[in-house]
Amino acid sequence: MGLLSTIVFLPMLAALALLFLPRSATRAVRLLALAGMLADFALCLALLSGFVTAGGGMQFVERVPWIERFGIEYHLGVDGISLWLVILTGFIGPLAVLASWKGIADRVREFHVLLLLLQTGMMGVFLSLDLFLFYVFWEVTLIPMYFLVGIWGHERRLYAAFKFFVYTMAGSLLMLVAILALVHQHQQQTGEYTFNLLSLYDTRVPAQHAIWYFAAFALAFAIKVPMWPLHTWLPDAHVEAPTAGSVILAAILLKMGCYGFMRFAIPLFPEAAQTALPVLLLLPVIGIVYGALVAMVQPDLKKLVAYSSVSHLGFIMLGLFAWNRQGLEGALYQMLNHGLSTGALFLLVGMLYERRHTRQIAAFGGLAHSMPIYSMVFVIVTLSSIGLPGLNGFVGEFLILLGAFKDARPYAIVAASGVVLGAVYMLWAAQRVLFGKLDKDENRNLPDLDRRELAVLVPLLVMIVVMGVYPKPFLARMHDAVGGLMTHVEERVQAERRADSGAAGLRWETTFPVDVAARTAAAGTQGGSR
Repeated sequence: MGLLSTIVFLPMLAALALLFLPRSATRAVRLLALAGMLADFALCLALLSGFVTAGGGMQFVERVPWIERFGIEYHLGVDGISLWLVILTGFIGPLAVLASWKGIADRVREFHVLLLLLQTGMMGVFLSLDLFLFYVFWEVTLIPMYFLVGIWGHERRLYAAFKFFVYTMAGSLLMLVAILALVHQHQQQTGEYTFNLLSLYDTRVPAQHAIWYFAAFALAFAIKVPMWPLHTWLPDAHVEAPTAGSVILAAILLKMGCYGFMRFAIPLFPEAAQTALPVLLLLPVIGIVYGALVAMVQPDLKKLVAYSSVSHLGFIMLGLFAWNRQGLEGALYQMLNHGLSTGALFLLVGMLYERRHTRQIAAFGGLAHSMPIYSMVFVIVTLSSIGLPGLNGFVGEFLILLGAFKDARPYAIVAASGVVLGAVYMLWAAQRVLFGKLDKDENRNLPDLDRRELAVLVPLLVMIVVMGVYPKPFLARMHDAVGGLMTHVEERVQAERRADSGAAGLRWETTFPVDVAARTAAAGTQGGSR
């Protein structure tokens, strides 16, 4: 078994091992689950140590025929686009187990089995290079998350789990239809079936079909992000999920939608993406402002963080659709940043809920007096979330706004207001929860962070500072892969325009860049400056 396969299936093997432990052995279950997650993260770091920065192509490739009659393969690979998302997934896994150490007291074995299966599904999504295999892993992530919310969630957990399932499944089924149609189109052109993503990149789809195929992929990914107005399932799922579920949902699952646009929807149907670009740029900007305004009036701290995710993910999508090097690298970097800062915020809210069994902001105040270490961590993570220079959020937001201002200036100007609004709702929440008078007796004797909670939060704080002060190692490893993706898309757009010259099409003139020679030369200059 290769390194990538081990990374994907080691959590599943740990889940199977848990089934041989008695339900009453809760400590052994937790320790084995933690060991499985830590081992998986160690393998992810091994992946990083062997990764070749220059080139931008797929590495550690594993390719085995699976269902040969239909061209389906077991095909895995990693490049600079997926590398950090795989490492982020491995990094969050052990923290999710530690965060559940006290909060999950019922059906502990089943909870950790589902957590490990979810880890396998997420790893598979980021590493699959066969569309059939990708779809299998995409669906695998749906079922564990449904049960994690539906069984271990809060009062309205069944409603939230059902809504999450229906939204995601609806988008997934449309994507499956588009996958089959794309494979059929490739078969008509070449005479052979294949689900190989890299081969399908070169499949030319007529414009009148491509716009529908792209719409199906885009809808599935937009629901998962989620983009406004398809976001309504997210606040319910976040609020009702257990702490580990909220952390994984924010840190990893939402990034699957962002990754889907970058890896699948746009490269497969570049001219259709160009056609839809005005709408694709508008929706994230609406989401940025809308999410911030709604977060500002939330009385529930966890729901405030949930709506902040809608706003922050709007920034990621804006950078992606700006489609230049700064925007794309900023979007990738912000995926990592959001996973760290928003994941940490959900952990902090969960730790507070374990002590007070309420998430209402009005129930707190003055916690800095009784929980000084907790308050210090909360402030650092808050400053990271609002993009304070020196912390990770600033680097990603700066690159995104730089890229958007370059090729989508009106959208960037409006989106910049989201930075100000983010500071308003996050700092106001911190002020109401942490500072002021300690005037509620229930808050006077709350215990501060213990060693387990510090073990969860300190790694996040370290990465928040490291990524804010020294982003070069992260950006350098995604640089060539982003450049290769841009070149492929731009060449495809030019080729399709040449092929369709004089024919009626569904193309709009937009800011989508198509000058391959100029952009490639610029990319080389930027790469040298690093």
